[in-house]
Amino acid sequence: MSTFWETKTLEEMSDEEWESLCDGCARCCMIKLQDDETEEVHYTALVCDLLDQDTCQCTAYPKRHELVANCVVLTPKRAGEFQWLPKSCAYRTLAEGRPLAWWHPLVSGSAHSVHQAEISVQGKVIAESEVNEEAEQDMVIRWVEM
Repeated sequence: MSTFWETKTLEEMSDEEWESLCDGCARCCMIKLQDDETEEVHYTALVCDLLDQDTCQCTAYPKRHELVANCVVLTPKRAGEFQWLPKSCAYRTLAEGRPLAWWHPLVSGSAHSVHQAEISVQGKVIAESEVNEEAEQDMVIRWVEM
C-alpha cells in the first residue's frame, strides 16, 4: 500500500500532510553561519531560544515567524531551494526524490525514533542566548549524515 508521501508531490500535499513530514529533529532550529566568501553554510551547536530541547519542538510554533526575524518559512514550492537543510530532512529528502528513512516517525510509527536514531538535536545543543555572539564561530559542528 502506498503512502501519501510516496504518491503525491510536495505541492499536492494538504497542509496537514505537509506538517506531518517534519520528523522533529529540530536541526532547522540550529543557528547557522554562512561563509561570506564561499557561501558555505556551517551549523553551530546553538539553537533558537524558542526550541524546547527535550521535545525538539518549538514553544511558539504558530508565532515563530513573528518572534524570530530569521525563522525561514518553508513551503512546498521552496523546499528544493533550501540546500542548507540537513540531508536527513524529510522536506529535502522528498524534494530530491529520495525515500524517507526508517527512523522517520511516518515510517516507524513513533515520534521517538528520530531521537533513538540520534538524528535529533536532543541533548546535543545549547540555547543561543547562553553564548556570547563572539563565541558563535567556536560553536561550529559537523553532523554525520544518515
